[in-house]
Amino acid sequence: MWELTTMYDLIFLYYLMQVPAIQQKRTVAFLNQFVVHTVQFLNRFSTVCEEKLSALSLRIQQIETTLNILDAKVSSIPGLEDVKFEVSSANMNSVTNGPVGQTTTDQQTQNTIHEEGLQKTEVVTENVRTVAKDPRYARYLKMVQVGVPVMAIRNKMISEGLNPDLLE
Repeated sequence: MWELTTMYDLIFLYYLMQVPAIQQKRTVAFLNQFVVHTVQFLNRFSTVCEEKLSALSLRIQQIETTLNILDAKVSSIPGLEDVKFEVSSANMNSVTNGPVGQTTTDQQTQNTIHEEGLQKTEVVTENVRTVAKDPRYARYLKMVQVGVPVMAIRNKMISEGLNPDLLE
């Protein structure tokens, strides 16, 4: 059982035999107390986690509902099927709070010039598949253009298994 090599080992063994064994009832009581407290802690922890997950699930459902409503509104706008646009970081940073219906001739001229530039770049990059041409990302790009918060769009893209970094 033990290999006794020194005198200290013999002395230790002697003292070890002099120490009375811990009572079984006391050991079982300690073990039961530990198990009960651990189970109570885990029950409380799981309850708190379940409540937080439930609240998070409810919030995600609300966001999905909002995104579906916005998607339906965007889809109901006539003439958006043929609209081609390019999302750049400059467009993402420039947000206007003015009315949508008021446009000046200068803005219309800039839009015409921008559309001509887009047509030229489309001819050059016709063989390259971009996110703007990908039908899976088209509705998200429409949402960006309409003014839907980018974080809401990113969450929706993640929930559908798409890469939200491609928005930028």
